[in-house]
Amino acid sequence: MTRDSHYELVSRLKPARIIIPILLGLAVVGWLIVKEVDVEALGLLDITWKAVFWLFVAWLCMIGRDVGYMIRIRVLSDNDLNWRQAFRIIMLWEFTSAISPSTVGGTAVAIVFIHKEGLSVGRSTSIVLATSFLDELYFVIMLPVILFIAGGEALFTTSLQGTGIALLDNLVYVTAIGYTIILLWVLFVGYGLFIDPVKIKKTIIWVFGLSLLKRWKEAAVRAGDDIVSSSHELKNKGISFWVKAFTATFLSWTSRYWVVNAILVAFFFVNDHFLIFARQLVTWIMMIISPTPGGSGFAELILGRYISDTIPADPSDIGSLALAIAIIWRIISYYPYLIIGASLIPGWIQKKFSKSDITKKNPVRPA
Repeated sequence: MTRDSHYELVSRLKPARIIIPILLGLAVVGWLIVKEVDVEALGLLDITWKAVFWLFVAWLCMIGRDVGYMIRIRVLSDNDLNWRQAFRIIMLWEFTSAISPSTVGGTAVAIVFIHKEGLSVGRSTSIVLATSFLDELYFVIMLPVILFIAGGEALFTTSLQGTGIALLDNLVYVTAIGYTIILLWVLFVGYGLFIDPVKIKKTIIWVFGLSLLKRWKEAAVRAGDDIVSSSHELKNKGISFWVKAFTATFLSWTSRYWVVNAILVAFFFVNDHFLIFARQLVTWIMMIISPTPGGSGFAELILGRYISDTIPADPSDIGSLALAIAIIWRIISYYPYLIIGASLIPGWIQKKFSKSDITKKNPVRPA
């Protein structure tokens, strides 16, 4: 990508775009509140010192998740990125993911974020591809593990009823679709990075040479080139490099999945922590098919339904309480990235791109 294309890509990340996911999330939450929330039931969520403590723990879990990401990106860069640079990259990356559909994410812009912190485009691309590979590998490994430990019946048999969306009433099918997409991606990228990148490049170019996809052929060629250059960068790394990177990935995602556990403990006595953890992981696998920015709306809907039978309360109150827990979860795990990213992105663009780039994009018109 050229310098101009870098600026073109990043300049689209306007802070105002946070309005879209916020409105989507509020629309779904509003619909659910009107449909099923009993305001009196929410009185069961007592704000005690115990609740404040465990909500703080939930927030610390999210910080642990980001620290894991920062450790990983430093490992993947051979520590050429310092802690401050790693923090900026992760926050901007999360902001991009939060305002993009789950099926798109912030991968393309992440290459620019890393490159502008001082690494070459080739190394930046290899870091982003390795990050994507490790993230999805976590899901590929962990779903069979939690299925073995928790069992399919406990994992997918819930009190989920009447969402109004038939697909969401079939959790196994939604999970299978999401897992298949992730597995195919891991196999595709893994083969390209570690076995035969040239063959993968040729395959990509052939697919995008078809008449229906020709408009994206140029971008596909660049993607193929990225895989080849990333393969040269990564395939000779030692085992200790990958052990460190995957350990950081494991700690990061696992920390994230304890957030709902901590929120539930803030208000209730919880019996089966592992089941709740497992259902959060499955929720994120299902979110891969969400077309909304950051899974907004979909996440609140599915998690609220999915944890309903883990809440020890009167059945008539569970729907209201589950939705409240899902909203608190999103407030802790999603909306902070919108705020932090929106505050960072304008200054970062001003600092990392010359005035000539910005003027070229936004020429001053004569009076």
